Amino acid sequence: MPNDRPITPTIPTDPACILIVDDNEECSGALSTLLTRRNFKIRTAITGAQALASVNSDPPDLILLDVNLPDMDGYSVCARLKEDIRLRDVPVLFVSGKAETFDVIRGFQCGGVDYVIKPFQFEELAARMRTHLNLRQLRLELESNNRNLQVLVRSQVKEISDSQMATILALSNLVDSRDGVTGNHILRIQEFCRSLAVQLRKRGYFEDEISDSFISNLFHASPLHDIGKVGIPDRILLKPGRLTPEEFEEIKKHTVIGAQTLEAVRSRYPNNAFINMGIVIARSHHEYHNGAGYPDGLAGAAIPLPARILALADQYDALRSLRPYKEAFTHERTCEILLRGDGRTLPAHFDPAVLGVFPEIADDFAWIYDSRAT
Repeated sequence: MPNDRPITPTIPTDPACILIVDDNEECSGALSTLLTRRNFKIRTAITGAQALASVNSDPPDLILLDVNLPDMDGYSVCARLKEDIRLRDVPVLFVSGKAETFDVIRGFQCGGVDYVIKPFQFEELAARMRTHLNLRQLRLELESNNRNLQVLVRSQVKEISDSQMATILALSNLVDSRDGVTGNHILRIQEFCRSLAVQLRKRGYFEDEISDSFISNLFHASPLHDIGKVGIPDRILLKPGRLTPEEFEEIKKHTVIGAQTLEAVRSRYPNNAFINMGIVIARSHHEYHNGAGYPDGLAGAAIPLPARILALADQYDALRSLRPYKEAFTHERTCEILLRGDGRTLPAHFDPAVLGVFPEIADDFAWIYDSRAT
């Protein structure tokens, strides 16, 4: 699991560790002595294999690399280092008697940061080393700052996102409370929708649509399905008895009101996937697969998938819940109605794929409802 705490990389401090790779022990020894006096920590290797083993076990801060080695040339050693993601950022400074332009260019092509030709002035070499060590330290500090900034940004975005989700849930609960529905209705709908979407993906349905982000957006946007009820008069929304045909027409308008409310938000954030999903859910969650729903009389695949999923989740919850105009059905009776129909709720109302996976997770629905029944 990602750690949200700032990451502090290993940034070299004096004495910097220098690996000298040279099979000329006299040259290597003299250079070691001079660099030790300059407060460097020195390691040596006389072959390419020794150098690679030394670097792999404990990466130095900089490598002084000769080209002519007994087992492999320095270019090959450098190339091997640059292939390793852990070692590629260790600066390699070639120190060689090969002075042809071709040799120098080859040193840079394989990943070296500098090329010093033997014999050399020690002060020049020391100055170049300091330059590359400082550049490496600055790069590591920049990477560290960037990582810390990313952590802070993620933390801030999560905090903003969480507060927005809390606000949306509060508003959705407020809407539902107007007609006597408890806040747990919204929490149940979220879990029902996620459970259906996950099971559809497991079965290989709608592979082009159901991704991790789809499931996340569906979970968070599902509370918006009835937000349009804020525009329905209390005398209709709170009526205890059966609605007249005229009153039912008014109730049906909550789908359009909800979608229009969210469309006003989308005008400012047109690419927000969460808002876009909220719109299709609000508008189309009462559309039926057989075309008998509202407000647009959509049928089949013309109904957006999020709305098709929410339609079954919402109907399960409605059947299980006590309403002024109906009793609360048991889980078993609810499953029977959804799968076989009762005259008002029909299997033809639901996407066959969505309804098809429902029996596989019906026990999950029962547990979700019972654990959040009040």
